[in-house]
Amino acid sequence: MFIDLLRSRRSIRQFEKRPVDQEKIDMLIEAALRAPTSRGLNPWEFIFVTEPDTLEKLAGAKAHGSSFVKNGALAVVVCAHPEKSDVWVEDTAIASIILHLAAADLGLGSCWVQIRKRDHDDQTTAEDYVKNLLCLDPSLVVEAVIAIGYPAETKGGHDRTKLLDERISFERYGEKR
Repeated sequence: MFIDLLRSRRSIRQFEKRPVDQEKIDMLIEAALRAPTSRGLNPWEFIFVTEPDTLEKLAGAKAHGSSFVKNGALAVVVCAHPEKSDVWVEDTAIASIILHLAAADLGLGSCWVQIRKRDHDDQTTAEDYVKNLLCLDPSLVVEAVIAIGYPAETKGGHDRTKLLDERISFERYGEKR
């Protein structure tokens, strides 16, 4: 059941040193392309990266929070054409979570790296760094990089008692059952 996948999925930052099977990459591609978008505008673009040298360079996109990308066998760079849709941020975020869930369903681990509105260093944004590295069209914007691979760490799902039930209201804000 889908709820079981949600209960067990965790962000994974340690990966086995083995490539992701092409069949699984193809399924991730299909999952990304099936992601819902506002008005069916599909403003996203996905760059699937498997070359170790490029993964190593992507791991340096930010000073903090991206180094684990080099450990993955695959990274998916999630981009958009902002002129195609005013809700491209939402559309790329939806596509990204679809990729995370599809990866988990395939027995893969994954973790998000925020790129948009982050810095590479004092002179360069993380987005410009990724755009230059991957020779992206200047009109594209980069939302995130998703590291994917076979998990080399095991994490249990979050306990139900740790979920933030106090953030749930019924009918009106603040109303509880």
